[in-house]
Amino acid sequence: MRPTAKFSISFGLVTIPVAAYNATDSSTSVSFVRIHTADGGRVRNQPVCSLEGVEIPPDEIGRGYKPDDGDTVVPLSDDDLDALPLPTAKTLTILAFVAGGDIDPLQMGKGYYLGIDSPAAAKPYVLLREAMERHQRVGLGKIALHGRETLAMIRPMEGALVMQVLLWPHQIRPMDGVLPERQPEVAPAEVAAAETLMDSFGELSEDDVHDHYREALEEIVAAKLAHREPEFPAGEEQPAGQVMDLMAALQDSVRAAKKSRGEDEGAPDGGGSGRTTKKSAAKKTAATKSATTKTAAKKTPAKKTAAAKKTAGRGGRRAG
Repeated sequence: MRPTAKFSISFGLVTIPVAAYNATDSSTSVSFVRIHTADGGRVRNQPVCSLEGVEIPPDEIGRGYKPDDGDTVVPLSDDDLDALPLPTAKTLTILAFVAGGDIDPLQMGKGYYLGIDSPAAAKPYVLLREAMERHQRVGLGKIALHGRETLAMIRPMEGALVMQVLLWPHQIRPMDGVLPERQPEVAPAEVAAAETLMDSFGELSEDDVHDHYREALEEIVAAKLAHREPEFPAGEEQPAGQVMDLMAALQDSVRAAKKSRGEDEGAPDGGGSGRTTKKSAAKKTAATKSATTKTAAKKTPAKKTAAAKKTAGRGGRRAG
């Protein structure tokens, strides 16, 4: 990868030269072009001067700033922007270290991998990374990227430092009018059933985070080029319509989740109290395992010892 920017991280009196690399690839996202539906011709955006009405070549296009109090546009040259008194132009100064959970996810924007840009930066780079890992904190600072100053968060990830661009607080809109003034109340049994449903969800699989939409779109395009009908794998139909009985829907959802994992559908589904059901099921499972273990010990003690060692090894890795 080629770096998109180079700057230094200022950590007190410690300076760490780094190179920033794009952490995301927008080219793999689905994008469309505009066409004229009558003949399929491309519809392009042409840069046209609003005063002369003619197309402008790229070398004649510059920057301008429009103040909020009028229609006047003030031209700004590269020299004007370079003259801005921005200490963040080439340095990301860390202003504070906070818990990662204190950052509003709404503020998070584009991400960058930060690499070591000189041999002398290796040790302070590793020092900052390990200090944040042990202290469980992320760094907040300011940096000027692509001609604009922005907030930024630095955090350790898989042995490296990652920078996340943050929106300014004033860029987050208030939530006025999003929720009704009076909200419905939910019963404790409904909350318990919802918790049981949450517990029934498994971990994300590789298929869950796969871009099926892109594949389906490419199949439609391939079918059109080959003058055939698109072929899609059969999938489960999602229920449509408004759910009237919330408790019944929660219980049905728990049963469906258990069925998808091959579990016993007749097991209690937490309709009345999710926590009580979960504890009872755990005790029943533990008793069954205990009885099975005793029977297996009488028949094959050698196998039990090997299985115990294998289980202990797994547990040790999980704890570590």
